[in-house]
Amino acid sequence: MSDPSVVQALAATYAEVLPITDGANAAIYPSLAGADPEQFGLSVTGIDGSQDEVGDATAEFALMSAAKPFTFALVCEALGAARAADELGVNATGDAFNAVEPVRKRRDGRTNPMVNAGAIATCSRLPGASLEERWEGLRAALSAFAGRELAVDAELLADVAATNVRNRELTEALALRGLLVGEPGEALELYSRQSCVKVSARDLGVMAATVANRGRNPITGVDVVPADVCAPVLAVMTTSGVYEHSGEWLYQVGLPGKSGLGGGILAVAPGRAGIGTFSPRLDEAGNSVRGRAATASLAGRLGWSLFG
Repeated sequence: MSDPSVVQALAATYAEVLPITDGANAAIYPSLAGADPEQFGLSVTGIDGSQDEVGDATAEFALMSAAKPFTFALVCEALGAARAADELGVNATGDAFNAVEPVRKRRDGRTNPMVNAGAIATCSRLPGASLEERWEGLRAALSAFAGRELAVDAELLADVAATNVRNRELTEALALRGLLVGEPGEALELYSRQSCVKVSARDLGVMAATVANRGRNPITGVDVVPADVCAPVLAVMTTSGVYEHSGEWLYQVGLPGKSGLGGGILAVAPGRAGIGTFSPRLDEAGNSVRGRAATASLAGRLGWSLFG
């Protein structure tokens, strides 16, 4: 059943944010550069299973870095949250999402699971006896978070494989510091595949609501991850989910969030709901301009800030 306050907030936010045309599509891959920049969707899923949305909420786009919190949740489940933090790091880098300098110059080379280096290291720790077994486990888990079967965008994955120079550099730097488990090329392949999974703003809202609901998908009722891994995931999202803009995000929005170059942003209101947004135009740090503005507006209208 729809929540009238959420419906009203979504409509007002959509009308407020729609005129914003700042930013530009990600140019790193042709598939992202060619996305319709006018698309804009918002979706909210409550932990009671209610769903409300507006605009292009079912339009599909690449998950990209918005996959990172969910992969980290799986590794926390497999290793334990304390060991995962010890091996991967959890501190904000203050650098760009794809910076290699923190790996090379920091004393221990660790970053955090929300930036590319830490996410590649996270993928290397996924459970499974082979690349394909680990991938199928990851894809199935991402699907369980979303409450529907998710698939890879094959065209985008081909783009990534052909031009993935910086992430190869990151993988090599991680391997030299002894920060990967198993074959480095397999860690990069898993990272690339998770980034190319297709989702919608509705999916992001459900995935965020699953974390808000202590690991239980509020639509399907499936316990995707144990409740005790959700707090560590939310902590790292809070400090590092929006890269070098994470402090500004927390100041303006007051909720753990995660963005991706595909134009998606998810935010978690613990014990309440998940928010999913989609708009392809990005700021200089790789965050959707409309998505940032819309999430801040929604959180404010609904009084969902953790500091409110």
